[in-house]
Amino acid sequence: MASAAEQLAANLNFGALAKATELKKRIWFTLGALIVYRLGTYIPLPGIDPAAFSQAFSSQAGGILGMFNVFAGGAVSRMAIFALNIMPYISASIIIQLLTAVVPTLEQMKKEGEQGRKKINQYTRYFTVVLAALQAYGIAVGLEGSTGVVADPGWGFRISTVITLTGGTVFLMWLGEQITARGVGNGISLIIFAGIVAELPSALVSTLELGRQGALAPWVIIGLLIMAVAVIAFIVFMERAQRRLLIQYPKRQVGNKLYQGDSSHLPLKLNTAGVIPPIFASSLLLLPLTVAGFAGTQDTGGWLTTITAALGHGQPLYLLLYVTLIVFFCFFYTAIVFNPQDTADNLKRYGGFIPGIRPGKQTAEYIDYVLTRITVVGAAYLAFVCLIPEFLTASFRVPYYFGGTSLLIVVSVTMDTVSQIQSHLLAHQYEGLIKKSKLRGARR
Repeated sequence: MASAAEQLAANLNFGALAKATELKKRIWFTLGALIVYRLGTYIPLPGIDPAAFSQAFSSQAGGILGMFNVFAGGAVSRMAIFALNIMPYISASIIIQLLTAVVPTLEQMKKEGEQGRKKINQYTRYFTVVLAALQAYGIAVGLEGSTGVVADPGWGFRISTVITLTGGTVFLMWLGEQITARGVGNGISLIIFAGIVAELPSALVSTLELGRQGALAPWVIIGLLIMAVAVIAFIVFMERAQRRLLIQYPKRQVGNKLYQGDSSHLPLKLNTAGVIPPIFASSLLLLPLTVAGFAGTQDTGGWLTTITAALGHGQPLYLLLYVTLIVFFCFFYTAIVFNPQDTADNLKRYGGFIPGIRPGKQTAEYIDYVLTRITVVGAAYLAFVCLIPEFLTASFRVPYYFGGTSLLIVVSVTMDTVSQIQSHLLAHQYEGLIKKSKLRGARR
């Protein structure tokens, strides 16, 4: 017989969504915030010539700036006020989390609970402003180095560019936090998700145009569509995959009653880190190369041109760094979000144990051993999915949007958002049941 929770989950439908007033408010707030973000990607940066910039960008779009443009929702190709997007915030989060693992003061602050978390978040915001200002200044200098892009070069243009781009990043950081608190889903992930989805139609049109011109064979386009469906199915399967550890609880006596021992399981996700590693890896690769794509034409034969060429799509150095960073952040983020020692202590506190493993230290070591093995598989899966667009771009000149990284972000964020919507609907139905039971009790 199905449990009450399973019956409620089976009854989730559009009718239940129509009755959930609080959830509808959250969904409308999320949609409104994303519309504001999309409008900002069309507001150009003051002091530049859009036509000249578009021509300068087109010569570099196939490189790492093209990937940056995907995450920014096309804001880079238009050099909009949101051109930096949320990447400085992600880079700041990476650095602060790395420092938390090695700096005793930050580590102690992390253990202080909610108050310590607020302090760390505040430091992350301050560092985001610093990184955004540095990248914005680099973009301003790079734009001045491109012929005919800037109408009036000088310190006035640089200062206005730094203020505008930094302000855009800070606004998106605030907007993402508001979506997380008052909307549905993770705000930062949804902003990146919205940028990728918004550019998919133009990517599809450009791909079909390449086929019409004969640059892409029809079988390649058909293969791309089949591959996209297969990759989506593969991502869903891997994101749902779990390694379940059997947990048993002994018999216990409460008062005069003897309760039989129960069994449960500890689910360990194959990909505990989720979509964070590829985003973090992309952010770190983009951080030192914000200007390289623009200034490369003015640095012919110099070190900047060499770096830009080495970090192009399909280049061995770029692929090596990308895979290395993905694997590193898989293990690093898994270690942050899941602590085997705390899990083992909680199991011991409530009398639970893994059959054949002694509670305490040995349980923690066993959980860590299993988690390490499945994280290797999860990291290999992420690296494989994220390398697909690199080979496609290098071999067939396919737009980056059809690559595994974009699909990974879109599918993962969609699954997470749908899961949160289902949680809100379940909570709403439970509230309805509680209210009905109270009314019946009052009548009696």
